[in-house]
Amino acid sequence: MEFKLDQNSPVPLHAQIEEYLRKLIAKKDYKSGEKFLPKEVTMSKKLGVSRNTIRQAINKLVHEGLIERKKGVGTKVVTRKISTRLDNWISFTKEMRNQGIEVVNYLVNIALVDVEDEVYKALGVTQTKKIWKLEKIRGSKEAKYLYSVSYFHPRIGITGDENFMTPLYELLEKEHDTIVSTSKEKLRAIKSDKKIAAMLEIGNDVAILKRERLVTDIGDRPVEFNIVYYHTDYFTYDIDIKREL
Repeated sequence: MEFKLDQNSPVPLHAQIEEYLRKLIAKKDYKSGEKFLPKEVTMSKKLGVSRNTIRQAINKLVHEGLIERKKGVGTKVVTRKISTRLDNWISFTKEMRNQGIEVVNYLVNIALVDVEDEVYKALGVTQTKKIWKLEKIRGSKEAKYLYSVSYFHPRIGITGDENFMTPLYELLEKEHDTIVSTSKEKLRAIKSDKKIAAMLEIGNDVAILKRERLVTDIGDRPVEFNIVYYHTDYFTYDIDIKREL
């Protein structure tokens, strides 16, 4: 991206450089975090200004949270993180829409399978039964945020013909008269294995967030056992904890 300073402009040099950087970080390869911004010394020499002038422009974008410096590495665009709350249970689709993000389904697959012992145990189902397994990879146009696997109790009556592109719990209520009530959850940090790395397009042994939850109906009967792997570059969980007095 070609850029030259206008020495005759009433706009200060650092402001011209700031505007140039704003346009630069909007480009796809910078926005995705794939490329680092040019080094201060490089821009200083190329534009014929002091490093302090370059730094003044960069500091403005750092202060706004648009870019970040990593010592010994470089300066790059800050990856936008999706912050969700542990105490606010709504569908992923609705949550993303509330934050102005268009959800992209990279994978939606439903199959009737044999499952691992922990799934049979969580759902309270005998190991002679096959279980419906729903896999989803979801995110935005920019990246894949999560890989989700759901297992459903046979009592629900899943057929495999449902439209799983729609919000799951609305689907269960409308098509199978199943109203979910409680989500019992566990969260922990793990390292990605080859399968998860491939699903989320990340490296092996990268730290990710794993969430397990057992969803029950109003009678406290198991409906769904769900495991989600989150790309932590794009997703965080928040919770407020009040101290008892």
